[in-house]
Amino acid sequence: MYKNILIPVVIDEEHDTKASYRVAQKLADEDAQFTVLHVMETIPTFIASQLPEDVMTKSHNEVEMALKQSAAALPGASVRLESGHPGRFIVDFAEENGIDCIIIASHRPGIEDYFLGSTAARVVRHAQCAVHVIR
Repeated sequence: MYKNILIPVVIDEEHDTKASYRVAQKLADEDAQFTVLHVMETIPTFIASQLPEDVMTKSHNEVEMALKQSAAALPGASVRLESGHPGRFIVDFAEENGIDCIIIASHRPGIEDYFLGSTAARVVRHAQCAVHVIR
C-alpha cells in the first residue's frame, strides 16, 4: 500500500512505539522503506549556554541509543535523530523525502492542546501525504 513510511516516535517510558511499528508493517508494500524519526526540542540558547557541554552530548547519545534500540523492532528501518520543532520538522521532512505515509502516535487531547496544539494534530493538518494516527 505505501512505499516510504515515516514513523515519528517519542523516546520515554510512557510511549509504546511497537503499536506504530505493527501498523507500519501492515500498511507497507513488500519493498517499503521505513524511517523512524525522533525530533528533540531545541533548547533555547540562553539555557544551553548555562549547561555543561558534556550534559548535552550525554543526553544526545542516550536518546540516540534508545532510538536505535526501539527501531530494532522494525527490521530494516533507518533511524534519524534531529533537532527542532517536532510538528514542523515532521511535516517538512515528509515533504522533502517523498514520504507517502506518516504513522504517528497521539495522546488523548487535554486543555493545553486547545491552546498550543499537539504534534500529531499539527502533522494531520499540514502533511501532504496520508497520516495514520495511533491511539
